[in-house]
Amino acid sequence: MLGEEERWCVVTGGRGFAARHLVEMLIRSHKWFVRIADLGPTIKLDPNEEEGDLGHALRSGRALYVTADLRNKAQVVEAFQGAQVVFHMAAPDSSINNYQLHHSVNVEGTKNVIDACIECKVKRLIYTSSPSVVFDGIHGIYNGDESMPYPNKYNDSYSQTKAEAEALVIKANGRNGLLTCCIRPSSIFGPGDKLMVPSLIAAARSGKSKYIIGDGNNVYDFTYVENVAHAHICAEQALASEGGSANNAAGQAYFVTNMEPEKFWEFMSLILEGLGYERPRIKIPASIMMPIAHIVEFIYRLLAPYGMRVPQLTPSRIRLLSCNRTFSCSKAKDGLGYTPLVSLKEGLKRTVESYAYLRADQHTKRSAGAHRPSKASIYLGSGNVADTLLWKDTKQTLTTLLVLISVYYYFFTSGYTMVTAISKLFLVATLFLFIHSILPAKILGYKLEKIPASSFQFSEKKMYRLALPMGSAWNSTVGVLKSICKGKDWQLFFKVVISLLIVNFLRGMSLHSIFVIGVPFAFIAFYIYDKREEQIDGLLRRAFSFALKLKADIAGKFLSPKQSSAMQ
Repeated sequence: MLGEEERWCVVTGGRGFAARHLVEMLIRSHKWFVRIADLGPTIKLDPNEEEGDLGHALRSGRALYVTADLRNKAQVVEAFQGAQVVFHMAAPDSSINNYQLHHSVNVEGTKNVIDACIECKVKRLIYTSSPSVVFDGIHGIYNGDESMPYPNKYNDSYSQTKAEAEALVIKANGRNGLLTCCIRPSSIFGPGDKLMVPSLIAAARSGKSKYIIGDGNNVYDFTYVENVAHAHICAEQALASEGGSANNAAGQAYFVTNMEPEKFWEFMSLILEGLGYERPRIKIPASIMMPIAHIVEFIYRLLAPYGMRVPQLTPSRIRLLSCNRTFSCSKAKDGLGYTPLVSLKEGLKRTVESYAYLRADQHTKRSAGAHRPSKASIYLGSGNVADTLLWKDTKQTLTTLLVLISVYYYFFTSGYTMVTAISKLFLVATLFLFIHSILPAKILGYKLEKIPASSFQFSEKKMYRLALPMGSAWNSTVGVLKSICKGKDWQLFFKVVISLLIVNFLRGMSLHSIFVIGVPFAFIAFYIYDKREEQIDGLLRRAFSFALKLKADIAGKFLSPKQSSAMQ
C-alpha cells in the first residue's frame, strides 16, 4: 500500500540520457517517490549508480523500476497507477531515420501516455519535445521563439513525429483536469551521453573530424543535461502552482537552452581539444557535401538489408551541421522560472572529465592484436583497396565511386575512341591545373589549397613501393606453379583451375560489360563477405567437402585402388 505521504511521479524512458539525470534530481529533492519506466525487463545499474542516490533509492523503496513499452497501453496504465505527475521523456534514437519506428513510439506511444494519464487521474504531464519541431531543414533559426509555427516539411521523420506528439500533448491540456506542457531542450550534452561525444571521438580516431561542413560560423544553442532536468522540475512546479496565478504555464511549449549561444564547430573543437584531439580546420562547403550525402543515403537504402550501418553522412545531418540554430529562453524564464544551474564552460569541463577513458593518450592501436582483420581485407591487401571496397573509409569509397562513374560516362557512353577520350582528359586536366595555379589563395573566405609540383613526381621510395607488389606477385605466381608441379596440393590446383576458368569467361566479354558488372559486384560482394564471413566460409567448406567426397566416390568406382590412392 502507498502511504498518504508518498507522492509518486513516473519518468518514461527513465534509462535514457537526460532522463537518468532527471531521475537522480527528483530523488535528491526528497519530494518524490520515483517510478522509472523503460523497455528493459530489469534495471541494470552502472557502478557509480549502484553506490549513488539511485542505488540507495531503489533499495529503500523511494524508487521503483517498471517495464513499459509505450506501444502497449496496458503496460503504460499499470506504470502510471497512483502517480500524480508523469515526465514523458521516452523516444527512439533520433539518428535513425525510420518513420515507422518514430511514429509508433512518438505519436502512438504518446497517445497511450495521454490516455493512461486520464485513466489513472494523473494531474500533470510534462513532455520532452525538441526544437526541431519548428525546423524545416533548410532555413536556419536565429533566436527563435515559441511563436514559430510548425513547418510544412521536416528535416527527418524524428522531427515530424515529435511535432505531432507535442501537438497531442498541448491539445490534451485540460482534459479531465490534466495539465500539460512541453519542454524543447536544444542540443543536450553532458556526462552519460552515448551519442554525440562517442560519435565525435570515433570520427576523430578515424581521421574524419578534421573537416568543417560550411563556413564554420553557424551558431548553436547547447544545453547541459542537468539544466534540462532542472527545466522539467521547473515546469512541474509551475503547473502545480496554477490556480489563481497570473502565470499560465499549462498548454504551452518552452525552448530551453544554456542561454549562451556558441559557434557549433567551436563547441565541438573544445570537446576534441579537451580530450587530446586536434580541432577541425578544413572547411568544405555544404553545397559540395550535399550531393555526396544524397548518394550515401541512396546506397544505404540499397545495402541496409545486407547489414550496412546507418551512415553519418546524410542530407539531414549536413543541414544540421551547417545552419544556425539558436532559441530564446525568455518564455521559459518568465513562465517557468527557469535559469540554467550550470554554465556552458562548467558543463563542458564536467563533460570532458567524464569521458577521460576516451582521451587520445588512452587510445592504443589494439586493432593489430585484439581486432583481427577480416579475410576479405587480407585478400584485398589490407590497404587502400580493402578500405575502399569494404567501406572502411567512406570518403575514399565515395570518391572512388564518383571517379569510376565519371570514367564510365566519359570512356564508355560518350562514343569517343580511346585516343580521343584520353586526349580530351589531358586537355581538361591541363586547363584545370592552369586555372587553379592562377587563382588567389582565398575565395569568399575559403582557403584554396595549392597543389605542389612534387605531387606529380615519383620519388625513389614511391617507385620502390610500386615495384615491390609487382615483384611479390610474380614470385607468388612462381611459387604456385612449383606447388602444382609437385602434384600434391589438390586444393591449390582447383583454385588455379577455377581462377583460369573465370579469366577465360571474362575474355569473352567486352570491356564495357566487365566494367558494368565487375565494379558493382566488387563493391557489393566483398562488403557482404566482410559482414558474413563465417556463414559464407561455412557454405564453401561444405561445398568443398562434398566435392572431395564426390571425387573419392568417382575414384573408387572407376579407378584401381592404386590409382585411387594416388589421387587422394
